[in-house]
Amino acid sequence: MQLHNTLDSCEGRCGYGTDNNFSCQCNPSCERFKDCCSDYTDLCKGGATSCKGRCGEKYNSQNKCHCNSKCNQYSNCCSDYAALCGGEGGGGSVISDAEIRALSEALYALDSNKASASELIVDTQALVHYSQTSSQNDLSSLPLFRYLDEAALFSRPTYAALLAVLDNYQRMTGQTEDFSPQQLAEQETFVRETMSNTELGRELFSFLFTKGRYASEEEFIQDLKMMWFGLYSRNNKKMDSSGFEHIFAGEVKGGKVSGFHNWIQFYLLEKNGLLEYYSHSFNGPWTTYPDVLGMQFKWDGYFKQVGSAIIGCSPEFDFAMYSLCYITRPGKQCRLSLGGKELVIQTYTWDNSFYGDGKKFIGSAFPATPRN
Repeated sequence: MQLHNTLDSCEGRCGYGTDNNFSCQCNPSCERFKDCCSDYTDLCKGGATSCKGRCGEKYNSQNKCHCNSKCNQYSNCCSDYAALCGGEGGGGSVISDAEIRALSEALYALDSNKASASELIVDTQALVHYSQTSSQNDLSSLPLFRYLDEAALFSRPTYAALLAVLDNYQRMTGQTEDFSPQQLAEQETFVRETMSNTELGRELFSFLFTKGRYASEEEFIQDLKMMWFGLYSRNNKKMDSSGFEHIFAGEVKGGKVSGFHNWIQFYLLEKNGLLEYYSHSFNGPWTTYPDVLGMQFKWDGYFKQVGSAIIGCSPEFDFAMYSLCYITRPGKQCRLSLGGKELVIQTYTWDNSFYGDGKKFIGSAFPATPRN
């Protein structure tokens, strides 16, 4: 009798990112690298007639039956879809770490607007130990961003939408944020461009819809607008902050830079002579974009000890990763997989005020960088 070893099986693992803890793999890359498990074809490919490990997967015409939110509509669900995937729209089903890893790999593959090596060149220069990050020594004589092909990237709709929103904020907390009708429209445009008008954004919605987190795309868009752009008070009882301002634009509170986790904002301020790059304490394992850096810098006189950011990704990728982690792992660490390598995102909820029926605004979200 042959014993079944779970390390050699695709049961519950179809489509997940490469995981070196297993002796064989269960995603499309394994066909290329010839390291698929023996039951990969049966469980993960066209021969599969079960939804085991396939809930919420993308439509594939080769499959005999399907396990996504639209299969009921097209009457082509696998027989165990309702039992395993929660049936109609998915209920509020639990989202596992493995599903988050699988989705993040799918979004990583869909990031067609990321910068290429010829469109973005960074010069990381000085690497410091975490214990040295508070020393405020400028150890890098050159800017971090050596070159960015603005003509190629900034003309794309999601980049243009981000640029339009970034300049709508006052960085000092304690000062009320007041938006014109045009600025409110720019927030709406940013959410719709990134989430409704990209394949990456639609993939994120499709997953959350299947999992019963949202009943419609419109509900998803409106919730993102509130959780990201809804105002709350960080200082002096003024409506002075939001998740978007804190994470993407950056703020100054208590004489220090607070938040600030977006590479495009960093590039713009550095280019305009308002930001000085000092050093970095973390450089991710990726050799293409997106990559992750933990940076020390001064923004117009205010210091940031470790400002971590995903570098070279599209605005929609940044927005989708943080949104995915906040919606599925609010106030916790969220483990993503990008090209088979782990990225941990830490999120924080804002607990002092609420929107809707007691929902919490985003307090912060950023790549967690090891303190080594």
